[in-house]
Amino acid sequence: MRRQIETNLFGPMNVTRAVLPILRKQRVGHIITLSSSAGLIGQEFCVAYAASKFGVEGWMESLRYDVEPSNIHTTVVEPGFFRTELLVDDSTIWPEPTIDDYAERITATVVAWKSMNGRQTGDPAKLARALLTIAGQSKPPQRFVAGADAIEGVTAKAQELLAQAEASRELGGNLGYDDTHA
Repeated sequence: MRRQIETNLFGPMNVTRAVLPILRKQRVGHIITLSSSAGLIGQEFCVAYAASKFGVEGWMESLRYDVEPSNIHTTVVEPGFFRTELLVDDSTIWPEPTIDDYAERITATVVAWKSMNGRQTGDPAKLARALLTIAGQSKPPQRFVAGADAIEGVTAKAQELLAQAEASRELGGNLGYDDTHA
């Protein structure tokens, strides 16, 4: 868990912290940070990875308020599956089933993910070109959802969040003191 958060959250934070003095001095810049669709959508057996990427999302969403007055833009990128070396054995630490309650599901998940290696639909070269386009925009997006799979997943998640907020309205919307007015 700590290694994931050190790499995926504190790594980009440290790089950003190193360049911010330069960007503030020149009064212009653009910070583009790679997250993942897993930073918006939880996934089975991806707790450490998702936690680190959810952290990236919150950090970048909040950082923009701090740096926008210096004409520094932020974009967080949420890619889906791209044909990279993410799923090769040398790049991934596959979990060993050590708890009987999870063993069957873990084994099935590992088999499914390994079978995706080399078959991901996203083209990294096209993503790179898209990021160059975003880098050149005068008003870049705060978020860039990259890949058809990510767009579908994020759209479904947004609808789920709206439904959950609406379902909370009656009970959750009436929790203020009685002597205040909304």
